[in-house]
Amino acid sequence: MKQILVISGKGGTGKTVVAASLAVLANKSVIVDCDVDAADLHLLLHPEIRQTQIFTGLPKAVIDQEKCTSCGECVEVCKYNAILKNDELQFEIDTISCEGCAVCTHVCSVSAIFMTKHEAGQWFISETQFGPMVHAKLGIAEENSGMLVTTVRKEAQAIAQKNNLEYVIIDGPPGIGCPVIASLTGVDIALIVTEPTLSGIHDMTRVLKLANSLGIKAVCVINKYDINTNNTEKI
Repeated sequence: MKQILVISGKGGTGKTVVAASLAVLANKSVIVDCDVDAADLHLLLHPEIRQTQIFTGLPKAVIDQEKCTSCGECVEVCKYNAILKNDELQFEIDTISCEGCAVCTHVCSVSAIFMTKHEAGQWFISETQFGPMVHAKLGIAEENSGMLVTTVRKEAQAIAQKNNLEYVIIDGPPGIGCPVIASLTGVDIALIVTEPTLSGIHDMTRVLKLANSLGIKAVCVINKYDINTNNTEKI
């Protein structure tokens, strides 16, 4: 089993189109969309969802209204302004603003605040005419996209091994952040899709350095190569 990751230092270079094209050419590989923050590979491959799984992110604070005395101590220590009063003048947690630091649970004198896991997104096992596909959707303003990337990659590898498929083709996220690192780790080769623009060259260089630092072999495709032949020669 070989894992091929298609990445780009920036968005809009044509990375997803290249990944989809490789999936068509490979025929019956496992296809993975690791751009969980803004997944769009499904728009090209039209997967039919077979299984849906819940992804739980970092724990968030919850207030037990029966125990809460509305003393306001938790509000004073919350650095994220995540504790607000509702229409009934009760304190409640804004789950989007809450960063899960749990400081409020320690200062509450009546133990009315506790941490609980919550649904941060979903991931899917689907079927396309070119093979099985594993993809995901992270919730709005949710974090831990690197953890979700790792989850879908592990599932894709398990499917490939179970069905004796030769390739795992991964459409990676743009940039060089945590989701990209989670996508890069352990792949056999990284295919960097770039374009002959100054921003394309700059961001290609950054992601190439990242791949090198992780010991991942990288090659490059220049999309729209003829819009600036001088920059193409530099690349």
